[in-house]
Amino acid sequence: MRKTKTIFAVMMLLLALQAGGVTADLDGNGVVDAGLPLEASTVTPGVMTYTVNGVSFTMVPVTGGTFTMGATAEQGTDAGSDEKPTHLVTLSDYYIGETEVTEGLWQAVMGSNPSYDVRGSNIPVERVSWDDCQTFISKLNTLTGKQFRLPTEAEWEYAARGGSESADYKYAGSNKIGEVAWMAVNSYEQKHPVATKEPNELGLYDMSGNVWEWCQDWYGSYSSDSQTDPTGPSSGSYRVNRGGCWFDSARYCRVSFRGFDTPTRRGSDLGLRLAL
Repeated sequence: MRKTKTIFAVMMLLLALQAGGVTADLDGNGVVDAGLPLEASTVTPGVMTYTVNGVSFTMVPVTGGTFTMGATAEQGTDAGSDEKPTHLVTLSDYYIGETEVTEGLWQAVMGSNPSYDVRGSNIPVERVSWDDCQTFISKLNTLTGKQFRLPTEAEWEYAARGGSESADYKYAGSNKIGEVAWMAVNSYEQKHPVATKEPNELGLYDMSGNVWEWCQDWYGSYSSDSQTDPTGPSSGSYRVNRGGCWFDSARYCRVSFRGFDTPTRRGSDLGLRLAL
């Protein structure tokens, strides 16, 4: 009797969805096809998958909290002067991309692929400037009705460290960089498909290595003062990027290492990850 009621309930749900012009996808992938530019659904609790023009991407929830940002003990002598002083940062809840933005998603939103090394829809997009990323995000938001953005530098580091689940690793998810990153010693001098190394504590991939990821902030010096939801300096000459890339040594792929470039620079090492 219980099985019969379950089947009946599913049939009624299908009829209701179809009446509203929506087709339910019950093949287990968790994506509801609404016949619109955007499809969103919960795959696992809190994790949201969106589809734009046939290309899906996943946003992972990050529970806010307080962490020590900068040259913490596990970073050792690799830490640079601009990673100091360490300071307490408190962040609100947010979402961050499970992976870097891919060539496929950029193509779906922009209608073109700017990458120097065009290798496939599941490969990180690169050769995108900070300014290009703002244009991409604006178009993505128009398509979805959401407010995607680049992560702040603090949000990026907190997520890379594993958020409230952090195990205090030097790299994003491990103290053994080869487990989590495509970088100089294992990349064969090229970027690789996303999510082919191990994830970090939050289930995020490639936060160390593969391509550098733009952050929203202007680059500036750290203060020892505690901060809440910091957004960086109000102005500057350079924008922050994080995570290292396929041709970098391990030092540059650490969770606290700070990169920076002019907002107009495009390179085969520079990509992005979304926040929401």
